[in-house]
Amino acid sequence: MAAVEGTPDPRVSKVVKLSFESDGIRRAIIASYWLVVFLALPLWWNTTSIERLSLPTSRVLAQTDNELRFPVRVQLDTASLNIDETVLAATLQDILADRASAAPLRWKGLDIEVVPKQRSGSPEIRESAGTYTVQLGGDRPRLEKRTLYFPWTKEYSLLRLADVLSILIAPSTSDHQSREHRAVQYAPQYRLAFSLLNEDAADGPAAVGWDIQSAIHRHISPLLGSLSALHNFTLESQIQFHAPLAFSPAWLPDDNSYGLTPEDLTIFVNSAQWTLSSSSSNDPVLHFILFIPTASRRPLNILDAQGMPLLSSAFLLPQWGGISIYNPPAEATTHLELSTSQLDEPFSAFSTQLLALLGVPRLPTGIPSTDRSPLTPWQIDALLRKRAIENTEESQETLQSIVKLVQQIGNMPVGQYVKGDVQDALSALEKLYTVATSSPALALRYSSQALSLTSRAFFNPGMLALLYFPAEHKYAVYTPLFASAFVPLAAAAAREIIAWRRERRLSKREKID
Repeated sequence: MAAVEGTPDPRVSKVVKLSFESDGIRRAIIASYWLVVFLALPLWWNTTSIERLSLPTSRVLAQTDNELRFPVRVQLDTASLNIDETVLAATLQDILADRASAAPLRWKGLDIEVVPKQRSGSPEIRESAGTYTVQLGGDRPRLEKRTLYFPWTKEYSLLRLADVLSILIAPSTSDHQSREHRAVQYAPQYRLAFSLLNEDAADGPAAVGWDIQSAIHRHISPLLGSLSALHNFTLESQIQFHAPLAFSPAWLPDDNSYGLTPEDLTIFVNSAQWTLSSSSSNDPVLHFILFIPTASRRPLNILDAQGMPLLSSAFLLPQWGGISIYNPPAEATTHLELSTSQLDEPFSAFSTQLLALLGVPRLPTGIPSTDRSPLTPWQIDALLRKRAIENTEESQETLQSIVKLVQQIGNMPVGQYVKGDVQDALSALEKLYTVATSSPALALRYSSQALSLTSRAFFNPGMLALLYFPAEHKYAVYTPLFASAFVPLAAAAAREIIAWRRERRLSKREKID
């Protein structure tokens, strides 16, 4: 029996769409996903964006044209001689100018002026920093405070005077480079660690004590007082009874002794088994070790390149510290405590090593000082100028490096701390140019501040975090994380948009028909 036209066939079951198959619900679900994505974008942007404040680049670049200059005035006094001071001062000025032109690095930052004492100004100016007096006459050369007493004979000519002034004002020697490499980098605070190390106290008579307070008071404290304008010092001491060497010294049958070759000196410090520093401070440490060899290796001497024993029992480790070897008397049968007199020789060596490590210039040969202070104003002033120039140049280079890194690495963060340190360092540099003409000590203080601030800005953890994290690394992180979620969402959204547009076209056609 045929079905009546226009009525549904009961044999055909009804196709009912489930709720989630509804076009509206499906599109609402897809839209909700995209809504969550768009709402999360501001949060993602804030949590992943890099704080990149602007730096005073123009002020940093302007520092390249600035050079720290110290005026040095030498006033010539010939009152005891029948000599024209004006002509003599002009001649000496020309000689020093020629030497400055021949060695510009040695005379860097110095403006030398030689004038007759009668034209040198008020007494306050004559005694100010950077002003020195040369008193011609007398029978022997010597230094007394800021005055150089210099004989005027055939032996002590004007050229000889220029040599002496060159060493005092712009210190340098034939081994200038080696001396530069021995000195440590400038720091406002140092720790001096004095250690009495017994190679093996159980092997025989050893040093179980030492009168270190008296030795420091006699040999070290006067130097620290003279250097107070440059550094602050913290002292510590210790005694160890087992500090073995990492090698065996050479046996010398001819002398019935043991010797340390120049190669042995480079590996003398056994860092693996010696505990040399007990403080947790970040201040740089200068070590001074008094080493007592074990009884079976005495006497222990230092050898030269030809294998011959040296008279000196101390040696210097560049930029690290100094070591002195003490051999107890052969007749000693029990442990001993080192007295002040027994410590005189090693601590005298320590004082010399300390000056070398800090870069203190030496006085010219044959020119003694009559001052009670172990260091003359000439030496202190020369060191102040040298350290201030070094700090200023290093600060300028560090600031320029920071600016270049920020310009080259687009994703390098620049926070408020970094910007503040850079601005404060620039302010310190600008101040030191102002005070350099009147106070080298104050100039050194500002240069030290600038160096500390620039170093802190350069090594700021926020800057270093992305220093070696280029943009390609971010793509490598984001691609596998978001591609698997973004591609299906984009495909579903595109499919629904195409279907919606098709439905709109069909509905328009039906209305037209």
